[in-house]
Amino acid sequence: MRGILFDMDGVLYNSEEPIEGAAETLAWVQRQALPHLFVTNTTSRGRDVLVQKLSRFGIHASRDRIRTPCVAAADWLRHQPAGRTALFVAPKALSEFEGLDLLPDEAETGADYVVIGDLGDAWNYRILNRAFRLLHANPRAVLIALGMTPFWHAHDGLRLDVAPFVAALEHATGRKAIVCGKPDKSFFLAAVEQLGLPAGEVLMIGDGIETDVEGAQKAGLKGALVRTGKFRPTDLEGTVVPDLVLNSIADLPRNFEIPD
Repeated sequence: MRGILFDMDGVLYNSEEPIEGAAETLAWVQRQALPHLFVTNTTSRGRDVLVQKLSRFGIHASRDRIRTPCVAAADWLRHQPAGRTALFVAPKALSEFEGLDLLPDEAETGADYVVIGDLGDAWNYRILNRAFRLLHANPRAVLIALGMTPFWHAHDGLRLDVAPFVAALEHATGRKAIVCGKPDKSFFLAAVEQLGLPAGEVLMIGDGIETDVEGAQKAGLKGALVRTGKFRPTDLEGTVVPDLVLNSIADLPRNFEIPD
């Protein structure tokens, strides 16, 4: 392996708590000059906020080294026919969508694109039903999922992520969402392209057996699973077989062969 993609939540930190050894591992990666990116399905905040968060945990990163579903979706939208976009994302992530033609927050018609992110505790029936009404009002409106992570490990335990809400809208409208984020193949390949390496020489490290490991493997990368974050022992009993299993990200240096 010549390059590394790091998931963030569950690998480098759990919510607001750093994972022991993460800062030291990233410092080792940077000393070895290993090409790497941070690829996350986090949609509750923009890259500038994520840079600040990593910095608090002793990890140096620049915003251009972080790839999120919000960035992928905004890039995709900018290359589509002009239309109005309804965003269901947290306020801290809105900056990634600057320059797009956005619908007012309470509009229930007029959307050409409906973007679903992680609203956390802000989700309620009214908001989910508004997304449904926007899609129902325009049979040609495109449903966009910011990743398809089913759940994540928060400070108070496991929480639903984007996928269950997208699944509800798919079921209600009969529409299939376009996925911008993990486990979509194009999300991984865009990261690999940025690294300038063949997919087979890049290792994806995550805590999600499906979104991280399986998604990476289907895109031609290698997939490593950490036993932190939302990892459960049953993850190793299914059909997806990780190329590498680490107790935590702290174990990476002694399990990674530096290329000549």
